[in-house]
Amino acid sequence: MNESSQRQGSSATSKRKNARRNQQTLLDAAAAVFVTSGVDAPVREIAAKAGVALATFYRHFPNRADLVIAVYRHQVDTCAETGPALLAAGPTPFAALERWVDLFVDFLVTKHGLAAAMQTDSTGFETLHAYFLDRLLPVCTQLLDAAAAAGEIHPGLDAYHLMRGIGNLCIGTESDPRYDARQLIALLLAGLRQPR
Repeated sequence: MNESSQRQGSSATSKRKNARRNQQTLLDAAAAVFVTSGVDAPVREIAAKAGVALATFYRHFPNRADLVIAVYRHQVDTCAETGPALLAAGPTPFAALERWVDLFVDFLVTKHGLAAAMQTDSTGFETLHAYFLDRLLPVCTQLLDAAAAAGEIHPGLDAYHLMRGIGNLCIGTESDPRYDARQLIALLLAGLRQPR
């Protein structure tokens, strides 16, 4: 390989890394903006938070549905990958479960408005929901099983029921500033504990 080819290969690799970094920055910025402004937030707000030009934004996400889907998948993946890490690093399995539920709630708050943003693509929405369940149910099950094995919570709890209950408690958080879903979720988790 000659020197010119090596420079071109190095330049292409650098551009790909830059593009991935820009996309990651955009996903993180969009997730943060979605929490405060909803999925209909102006693209300019997301690009400004990410520190990129509008052209860069549109190069990665030609339309809003692409962005919403990418944010959703990114957050599902983050939530799924964090569960085992919390379990390995946490002082107790229940502490890991509590921290994971907190992350899960952050995700649920961000995804409000997803259905409206994808109203013309019910197949895509169903695919995302299946992805959500496939990635997060095993993680929640692992956390519940570890906490039960440690004697911290009642055994035999179903991850789907817990996640569904948490999801239902999160409904309405964006429209009622007096409603504190996290307080109720803390009570729900306290109810899982084994008496000492």
